[in-house]
Parts: sequence; structure tokens; C-alpha cells
Amino acid sequence: MSTTASARLMDGSGLARRLVEETAARAADITGRTGTQPCLATVLVGEDPASVTYVRMKRARCEKAGIRSRHVELPATTTTEELVAVLEDLSQDPEVHGILLQHPVGPHIDERAAFEAIAPEKDVDGVTTSSFATMSFGLPGFVSCTPGGIMRLLDAYDVDPAGKRAVVVGRSAILGKPAGMLLLARNATVTYCHSYTPAADLSAALREADIVVAAVGRPRFIKGEDIKPGAVVIDAGYNEGNVGDVDFDGAAERASLITPVPGGVGPMTIATLLAQTVDAAERQLGLA
Repeated sequence: MSTTASARLMDGSGLARRLVEETAARAADITGRTGTQPCLATVLVGEDPASVTYVRMKRARCEKAGIRSRHVELPATTTTEELVAVLEDLSQDPEVHGILLQHPVGPHIDERAAFEAIAPEKDVDGVTTSSFATMSFGLPGFVSCTPGGIMRLLDAYDVDPAGKRAVVVGRSAILGKPAGMLLLARNATVTYCHSYTPAADLSAALREADIVVAAVGRPRFIKGEDIKPGAVVIDAGYNEGNVGDVDFDGAAERASLITPVPGGVGPMTIATLLAQTVDAAERQLGLA
């Protein structure tokens, strides 16, 4: 593995590649046994360049993983009611096993109402309140893909959260909050911080953290000098110019493990999405 001044890089790209290969083998097995290819439906509202690129990338990954991709493009003028109707139709379609609503969807749309229109058994992106609840209680269901990818990264590098102090910086419904819940389920002591946490309190929390998950959406928001020596730093941020939420150079001088941006958490998010799509297909086809 590559190294920095002291921290080892957590290779999300390599781990994601292996996970996609495993997922492709599972998808081929399902197709061979049932004659049905796992299918992921992606829904895109408008033509936001970043969203268009993300969806195109996800569809390409689907192809590599042996997953059929159905793409639904909707105009930027789509209303909440129209989007909900599309998602409900996909939820009822037996040929669709997973649904991904690319977000953001535009300020005029009630994003939460749209997410809730996705059937829980097809919520392979882990965005519904049902998925959050089952994840929080450790029940069968789907986790939010980025937090799920983070946990896979920690496992791959033999980082056991049990008994560790974890600080999650960010509280979004599909990243910060579920990341903290997954760490809590693995017996970490979890502290949430966010953009409203006073700087002195944030600094104090980080200096005690064995595991840091940065998910606040602000470039270099977490300073290197606040990282506890030997900590594991997971940077789930992605900002303009390929910059994460962590001051990478400063943090790498103190951390034991750190994710790069790009090439860390991002690839694991997509790989987890594909793996959960195959999980969904197995359940819906009676194979699991």
C-alpha cells in the first residue's frame, strides 16, 4: 500500500473492485438459476452535470457487475407528485429489484416524500425512514450506501470499532446519522459534531477520537492538528477540486489510516449499492 508521512492509505478503489467482482459472480449465479438478471432502476430529475456524470458512472458499474440498468430521465420541471408516481410504479414493477433516486432533485421537490415512495425491499440506496429504522435496530434491510461502504473499509483494514471513541462530523439523513448508528451497533462510543458545533468543542472531540468520519460537506473543515495520533480518518466529503472535508496533508502526519479523496469512500459507495441490488434480487426471487 501507498504511504504518506505516517498514515497508510485506505484503498477504497481496490476494495471496491474486488466487491464488484464478487457481486458480478453472484449476479451471474442468479441469472443462471432463474433466467432473471438483477435490475437497478436509476431516476434522474433535471440535467445537473454532476448528477448526470454520477448516474452514467453507476450505469457503467452496473454493466461490469452483470446488473441490468433501467434509466428514467425526468425534466427539471417535474413535480413532487409526478416523481412520487414514477417511483411508486417502479416499486410495483417485478422486473425492477432496486431503485436509486439521484439526489439532489431540485428545491421545488419534497425530497423526503420522493424517498418514501420507494418500496423498502427495493431501497438499495438506504434512503427511506424504514431502512434507517431497520439499520438502527439491526434488523434485515438495507444500509445507506456511503456509511455501509465505510464499514466495509474499516473491516478490510481490521479496524474494530468496539470500545473506540468515534466522532462523526455531519448529520445528514443518508450519511452522518446512519454512519454513527452503524458505529454504535459495533460498540463504538459515538459523538456527533456538525457545522454548528463550536470550534473549540469540535477540536476537543476530535483530539479524543480513535475514529473520525468526516461528512460535513465543507472543504478541509477538519484540521490536521486536531487529529489524535494514531487515529483512523475516514473522509466522506467531496468538494470542488477533488478536495475532501479533511486537511489531508496535516491529518496524514498524525493518523494511522486515512482515506484519500478521490479513491477512498466514493468507490465503496457505488460498490455497496451494487452489492445491495443483488441482495435485493436474491430476496425478491426467493433465493435468500
